[in-house]
Amino acid sequence: MHPYRTHTCGELTDANVGETVRLSGWAHRIRDHGGLLFIDLRDHYGLTQCVIDPDSSEFSKAEDIRAEWVVRIDGRVVARSEDTVNDKLPTGQVEVRIDALEILSTAKELPLPVFGDQEYPEDIRLTYRFLDLRRERIHANIVKRSRIISSIRRRMTESGFFEFQTPILTASSPEGARDFLVPSRMHPGKFYALPQAPQQFKQLTMIAGFDRYFQIAPCFRDEDARADRSPGEFYQLDIEMSFVEQEDVFNAVEPVLRGVFEEFGGGKPVSNPFPRITYSDAMRKYGTDKPDLRNPIVMENVTHWFAGSGFKIFASQIGNDPQVEVWAIPAKKGGSRAFCDRMNSWAQGEGQPGLGYIFFRDGEGAGPVAKNIGEERTAGLRDQLGLGDGDAVFFVCGVPKKFASFAGQARQKVGVDLDMVDHDRFDFCWIIDFPMYEWDETEKKVDFSHNPFSMPQGEMDALEMSNPLEILGFQYDIVCNGIELSSGAIRNHKPEIMYKAFEIAGYGPEVVEEKFGGMLRALQYGAPPHGGIAPGIDRIVMLLCGEENLREVTMYPMNQQAEDLLMGAPSEVSAQQLRELHIRLNLPQKQ
Repeated sequence: MHPYRTHTCGELTDANVGETVRLSGWAHRIRDHGGLLFIDLRDHYGLTQCVIDPDSSEFSKAEDIRAEWVVRIDGRVVARSEDTVNDKLPTGQVEVRIDALEILSTAKELPLPVFGDQEYPEDIRLTYRFLDLRRERIHANIVKRSRIISSIRRRMTESGFFEFQTPILTASSPEGARDFLVPSRMHPGKFYALPQAPQQFKQLTMIAGFDRYFQIAPCFRDEDARADRSPGEFYQLDIEMSFVEQEDVFNAVEPVLRGVFEEFGGGKPVSNPFPRITYSDAMRKYGTDKPDLRNPIVMENVTHWFAGSGFKIFASQIGNDPQVEVWAIPAKKGGSRAFCDRMNSWAQGEGQPGLGYIFFRDGEGAGPVAKNIGEERTAGLRDQLGLGDGDAVFFVCGVPKKFASFAGQARQKVGVDLDMVDHDRFDFCWIIDFPMYEWDETEKKVDFSHNPFSMPQGEMDALEMSNPLEILGFQYDIVCNGIELSSGAIRNHKPEIMYKAFEIAGYGPEVVEEKFGGMLRALQYGAPPHGGIAPGIDRIVMLLCGEENLREVTMYPMNQQAEDLLMGAPSEVSAQQLRELHIRLNLPQKQ
C-alpha cells in the first residue's frame, strides 16, 4: 500500500464499498455525535467523511485531532444510510470507517477559519494566504483559473497560433505607465525594466516573419491598485497576427473567447456574434466606451423637445451654446415619485445639481419638468421613448463630452436599481472607430486620444487632408458585461505615416527617433501589415468565477498598497547588495 494514500478525498463512490483504503489530508471539520466521532478529511480533490467509534483503539488519538491537522487514515468504505446521504458531495454516498490513523503534522490555532466563507480583513487574508487558499471558494477559483488558461492555450494552438516567450528583462518604455526598474550589477548605473506588456516584442516578432503569435504574458506596471487590475503585475493573452485587417483579428479572437465562456460560464448565454459598436455610438447611447449590454436602457437625444421650452434651466443653455444637448435616460417601471427623488438625491451626491425627471401616470406626465414644458412636448417625449404609465425618464443637460460619463453612471444605476440587468448572461461587444486625436484643453493642442502606433483609417491621405479631430483609427476594445477585457489595434507599419501621425500631435522627427528608434528601424526593413489584441486573463477569470475583485482569482496577490504581506515584499536590502549595484539610497525625509 502507498505510504500516504490509495485514493484521493474526492474519489470514493458506492463502487468502492467494501474496499480497504488509505486517505491523507487535512481535518476539515471534527464533529462528536453521541460517541461517534466524525472527521471530514479534505485534500485538493474533495472531501470524504470518516467515522470512528469509542471502541476503537485509535479513538483517543482521534479525539486529539484539531482543525487543519494533517492526518492519514486507513479504513473500510461503507455505504451511508439513506437518511445520511449527502447529495452535495461527490463522495456523499459513502463514508470511511477508521481502522487506523496517523497524525502527520499538527496546526497551531488558526488566524482565520478554513471552514466556511466568512469575510475577513484583507491584511489577515493576505498575510496567511496559504490558509485563505484552502477555503473552498478561493481554492475552486484558482483551479478554475488553471483550467481556463489551459483551454485558452489549446484553442489558440488549434487556431494556428504559435506560443513564443518574450523577454522579462528589457528596456524602459518611454510611454505608458511607470516602469519597474531592475539595476544592473554588470553595467553600473544602468537599469533593466520589467515589461509593461510585450507590445514592441510581439510587433518585432511579426517583422521577423512569424505569422501568428500568442503568449500568456506577465505584465508589470508600477501603478495604483484597482479592483480590475492587480497592483504590480497581471497576465494577458497577448496576440499578434500578420497580413490582417481589423475583421481578421475579430474572427480569430471571438471564437476563442466565446468558447471559453461557454465552457466555463455555467451555461449562461454568450453573445453570438459579438456586436460592433462605434465609439461615438457607445458614448451617445450608453455614456461609456465600456457598456454593460445586459442593461437594456439606451439613452436618446431629446434636445429638440427642450429648445425654446418653458423649462428655462435647459432652454437657456441650449439657446446660449450650440454644443449643448439634452439626453434622456428612459426608466421602464420607474414611474414613482419616490424612485425619481432617490435618483435626484443620488445625482446630488455625485456632485451634480440634480437629475431632471418626468414620471407617467393616468396617461399624463408628472413632475416639475412636465409642468414646465407642457402637455404636447411631454407627449412627444413619451412617444419617442416608448414610455407609458408606470414609467419614468431622467434628463441630463450640457456639453456631452462633459456629462457623458455621469449620464452613463445614471443609466447603469437606473438599470440596477430597477432590476433590469440580466446577471445570467455574458454580453460581449467590440468598440470600434476610436478617434485618433483629441483636443487637449490644458495644453491647447491636438494630442493622441488612444494608441499612437495604430494605423489611421485612410492612412496618409487622412493625415494630410482631414481635420485631425475627425480622423479615426483602426483601434478597438473588447468589452464583456461592462468590463474592458482588452484594447487592440491594427498597427502602423509604415515609418512615413508614423512620422506624420506624431507631427500632427506636435512631436518632431527627432522626438520620434529618440523615443521609438528601435521600432522605427525595424519598420524600415520590410514590415508586414499586422495587428493584435491582449485580453486580460485575470479579468476573464474574474468574470467566469462571478467575482468582483481580482484578489479572489489571483493566487498570491498584493494588497492595495502594492505590498506582498505573505513574503514581506518590498523589503530592504543589505548594504553589500547596494554596493554591488553601485546604488546609494536617497530616501525622503520622514515627516
